[in-house]
Amino acid sequence: MKKAIIGKKIGMTQIFDETGKVIPVTAIEAGPCVIAQIKTVETDGYDAVQLGFGDVKESKVNKPVKGHYAKASIVPKKHLREFRLDSLEGLKVGDELKADVFAVGDSVDIQGTSKGKGFQGVIKRHGQSRGPMGHGSMYHRRPGSMGPTSTPGRVFKGKKLPGHMGRQTVTIQNLDVVAVDLDKNVILVKGSVPGVKGAILKIKMSVKA
Repeated sequence: MKKAIIGKKIGMTQIFDETGKVIPVTAIEAGPCVIAQIKTVETDGYDAVQLGFGDVKESKVNKPVKGHYAKASIVPKKHLREFRLDSLEGLKVGDELKADVFAVGDSVDIQGTSKGKGFQGVIKRHGQSRGPMGHGSMYHRRPGSMGPTSTPGRVFKGKKLPGHMGRQTVTIQNLDVVAVDLDKNVILVKGSVPGVKGAILKIKMSVKA
């Protein structure tokens, strides 16, 4: 991975290409991000860079985090994320990364937290079919058989049951960057990305492109 940045989901819209074809895109506020720490093989056992994103009042930051930013001589940031990079050449603590780290045509992987949908049944959560809807059926949206009764006398691991749906870490791979607006620090990515509007995203070069 050569390039990465933290972004905030603005929302979805659509644009038109030269032939008039509609392209659904997600607008992402990409940076500005400040390099808060650089990790190397010699000091930490691996190469990585820590990026800070978003302004926050100092009164809302605890002492350990405040000291971490003070060591780098930068203003505390609301979000801190770490990216493992192939090369740290040309990067130093305090540098600012903006949307222009990516260019039109780049392929990116975007990671975020999916929308939470609360407690859901097996039909919505796992796509199972309902039972007959006749008046005497008495069996409509229940999860089905729990398994054998006497042997082994328990529910097998992995049984698809009702439960909490959504709010999971999701990565969408190989999304194309179709526009970069450096003035507004916004990139447009073809397709949808995880999370609600305002969700924090990790954007990095595709590993399978």
